[in-house]
Amino acid sequence: MNKNDEILRFLKKATDALESIAGNKNFKIKITDEDSYIWDPESFSLEPIKKLNYLKLDLLKGIEHNKKLLLDNTIQFSKSLPANNVLLWGARGMGKSSLVKSVFKNVTNKNNVERLILIEINREDIKSIPILTKRISNIKHQFILFCDDLSFDKNETSYKSLKSILEGGLAEKSNNIIFYATSNRRHLISRDINENENSTDIMPHEAVEEKVSLSDRFGLWLGFYQCSQEQYLSMVQTYIKTYNINIDSLKAKELAIEWSVTRGSRSGRVAWQFIQDLAGKMEKKL
Repeated sequence: MNKNDEILRFLKKATDALESIAGNKNFKIKITDEDSYIWDPESFSLEPIKKLNYLKLDLLKGIEHNKKLLLDNTIQFSKSLPANNVLLWGARGMGKSSLVKSVFKNVTNKNNVERLILIEINREDIKSIPILTKRISNIKHQFILFCDDLSFDKNETSYKSLKSILEGGLAEKSNNIIFYATSNRRHLISRDINENENSTDIMPHEAVEEKVSLSDRFGLWLGFYQCSQEQYLSMVQTYIKTYNINIDSLKAKELAIEWSVTRGSRSGRVAWQFIQDLAGKMEKKL
């Protein structure tokens, strides 16, 4: 394919997208009985999640402080009180996305709160957020927009779509929409951007500052760190007790440590994977 063909293909794709938006400019967001959805920007619709994959809040161990902060913030928001956008960042497998879903389910079960809706947005659909927020800002529910594993690589510009959502642009920020995101990166950008000394920009530090400032727009930062062996074993014991797995505590400890060594890490995710393996071997359903 020559360069002209590539240009024509790109223009056709852009034209099709614009026609799709124009043809659906009056589309309405449909909220059903479900309380969680996935945003589909191609069909301009919310796909209901029939059964949200989450753990009970009490099962999340080793992150008590973050648990309290996110729970308090979400309860405030559910009561239409001031609350912050939240960035949950740090070590892999330490329960960032699990905490968001668990807190959400915990709050939806409480009384004296507005109807709370969770909408998951895929990272590659960030650019379409303004379209979604414009439609849900007038719906009388409280919406948590949730993006898991959010980060941006070199030359990406989709992060700009988030800025007005997080702090508002010329138009007033909607009080019924809040944004929660998880990321392994504190500043949401790769180190090669942050430490790029060979940039062709006239003032490269300004380009870096523009990207780094995105994370500053989250009012609440929750950091997650690798857990100790004691915390890891506490997670394992909590699961064993919760699911009534009949195994000697010393044997379970030995197997759990061996499991973490073979994985080369300790985390909430590793603890849960161990429990799944253990329950399967013991023919115990979770």
